[in-house]
Amino acid sequence: MSKIERKLPRELDQPHPDRLNVCDPNFDEIMSRHRISIAIGQHGYTDPVTGLFVFNAKTLADQGKCCAMACRHCPFKR
Repeated sequence: MSKIERKLPRELDQPHPDRLNVCDPNFDEIMSRHRISIAIGQHGYTDPVTGLFVFNAKTLADQGKCCAMACRHCPFKR
């Protein structure tokens, strides 16, 4: 049985503006790390400010539903 494809509210490379605003001084570095982690097949990346691990949007989308943990790259939140 194949997995049902679900339309997401935005592309995987577009974070929710409430969770990562383009005005954030670290936006470019964060998004670079996010894109690289997806491109090389990692589940996420290390946040350049906090040093914490952040799941990327592909990993979160592969879960199939929102976990309600306010993830920066949640592909399900509108």
